[in-house]
Amino acid sequence: MSAAGGLEAIATTKAIQTGWLHPTINQFNLEPSIEFDTVTNKKQQHEINVAISNSFGIGGHNSVVAFSAFKP
Repeated sequence: MSAAGGLEAIATTKAIQTGWLHPTINQFNLEPSIEFDTVTNKKQQHEINVAISNSFGIGGHNSVVAFSAFKP
């Protein structure tokens, strides 16, 4: 379980590098009041400048890391 946060951080940085948003799988029957795109069931191309990774562990170990693309 402790490695899940590291894998999520890798997936987040790869999303910034490639521009592909990971899908929210098995999301059906969306609420009609939702007015934004939740990336339902299919990855999407998008410009990503900043992303965050939330990790929650057993015993109250929680962390949030923000990533940004390096632009010289």
